[in-house]
Formats: sequence, C-alpha cells, structure tokens
Amino acid sequence: RLKSLINKAPVMLFMKGNKQMAKCGFSKQILEIMNSSGVDYETFDILEDEEVRQGLKSFSNWPTYPQLYVRGELVGGLDIVKELKESGELLPVLKGEN
Repeated sequence: RLKSLINKAPVMLFMKGNKQMAKCGFSKQILEIMNSSGVDYETFDILEDEEVRQGLKSFSNWPTYPQLYVRGELVGGLDIVKELKESGELLPVLKGEN
C-alpha cells in the first residue's frame, strides 16, 4: 500500500495537511518551495492515516515529515529540499533528471 501511495504521482509529498492548507510550519515551508518550483505534485495528509504515518517512517528509514518522493524514491525532508533549492539542484531532481 505504501509503495502504491508513493508512486501515485511522479512527485509525491507526504505532509501534515495538504496543498490547500498545511498543518505545521515545516509542511508550510515545503509547500512554498514546491509551489515556487512550478512542478506538478500530489500531497498526502499523514494526519488522516496513522498506518501510513507510522509505516512510512520505517519504510523510508526517515523519522520526520514532510517527506518528498520523486518517481518512488525518497528525496528527503524540508532541510534536504531547502539545500537542493539553494544549490539550484531542486528542479532537475523534481523532474527526475538525476
């Protein structure tokens, strides 16, 4: 089930809240970065599904949210996404060019 959720869209963001309304500061920040990238993405609200919320932590071996996946691969959380944006690498990563 986690694999199919991760692969639901080429760019998938697991977060607290959704595109319309982030439910934590980290999710809000990552939404701003994602929206400014111009890349289409889907979100999944982990607060609405405890099984996914807990399962994804061990599945990805990443303890925190948000978690960003591109083509089924974990990119990372907010810190990683910020670093990629600052280094100019975010767009190629989101487009699956790496």
